[in-house]
Amino acid sequence: MSAAASPAQGMHFALLGHGRFGAAFAQLLLQAGHHVRVFDPHARVPAALAAPSLRVALEGAQWIVLAMPVPQLRDALLALQPLLHAGQIVFDVGSVKMHPCAAMDELLGDAIPHVGSHPLFGPLSLARDERPRRTVICASAQHPQAAARARELFAALGCEVIEQDPERHDRAMARTHVLAFFIAKGLIDIGVDDGMPIAPPSFQGMKHMLAAVRGDAGHLFGAIQRENPFAAEARAELLAELQRVHQHLLAATDDDELAIATSGEPSA
Repeated sequence: MSAAASPAQGMHFALLGHGRFGAAFAQLLLQAGHHVRVFDPHARVPAALAAPSLRVALEGAQWIVLAMPVPQLRDALLALQPLLHAGQIVFDVGSVKMHPCAAMDELLGDAIPHVGSHPLFGPLSLARDERPRRTVICASAQHPQAAARARELFAALGCEVIEQDPERHDRAMARTHVLAFFIAKGLIDIGVDDGMPIAPPSFQGMKHMLAAVRGDAGHLFGAIQRENPFAAEARAELLAELQRVHQHLLAATDDDELAIATSGEPSA
């Protein structure tokens, strides 16, 4: 079956990486009727899915899924490069897109179809079957057809697909994903916990955020903060604004000036 086959049919995937997300994504693919071989020398992979080598994992695979941590992606591409052929499509599933997309453009070039993706879900949300389920696709200018195939694939997996260029994606993630993890890290480290027995309704959204961060990708905190090129700027802006609010509170500023804007209102 060629890579152009319908996503509704059982296709063959080589999944490189079996961490929390890789394991959950493998199950999502299997539930959709696809065939999955997994290679990860650093993780325990179920015997039914495990490939003994990278080469064996790639045999017959139409899709190559890069599910390793972002800092390991370049070395993985260098190892993959001589084993791939033009009938395969490579995509990553990392939460940062500029560096991975640039690395794929550089190392896979015109020869191997590739596309960047960021599934905006994780093990917990998949287990709860939370909807909507969304995925961002970052097309390579060299391979628009690969992006079209990836859109079809994720749509068939029940996802709403959002198309963005890598820079726009990373800027958006710096103000959402990065800051959510940054805030969660600070709260957890000072003893605020998602299991606190006494909390007002206003805390429920934060409680959900803390649980999601811990369960889906808490172990990737450092990579999420360091690999996004706009993360430091977003953190600095947030800290400066919190410090400004703190100083205004100490100065007994008029409460009207400190009121939190409702949805749609401009901030002060």
